[in-house]
Amino acid sequence: MPAIDQAATTAWVEAVAATYGYRVGDIAYIFVDDEEILRVNRQFLQHDYYTDIITFDNSNHSHFISGDLFISLDTVRSNAEGLRLSYEQELFRVIIHGILHLCGLNDKGPGEREQMEAAENRALSMNPLIF
Repeated sequence: MPAIDQAATTAWVEAVAATYGYRVGDIAYIFVDDEEILRVNRQFLQHDYYTDIITFDNSNHSHFISGDLFISLDTVRSNAEGLRLSYEQELFRVIIHGILHLCGLNDKGPGEREQMEAAENRALSMNPLIF
């Protein structure tokens, strides 16, 4: 488990979700290594590549978000190094990326990646744990 303040992280996630009109239900953060994220990607999405996060939306109520966030800590670490960010900064970016997917944001279509990055940056600015 990463050494993060769980209560503060939960409060931050709830605040971000609220800006999109959602309350937070059950969110499972499953921290894995690169090989496990590749296995999950192949098995459930038929994608044959590594990634930092895979988000499964389990929401069954229109006002609550719920889901499983599989996060590769190996990829988070290597991305942080490549971007010259702290591990914690990159981990929070990946966590909120998954939460934003649960809030309905996408990043695969035209212009969506830029919208997702802007939303990530707004959400990160709300995080009291990032210095």
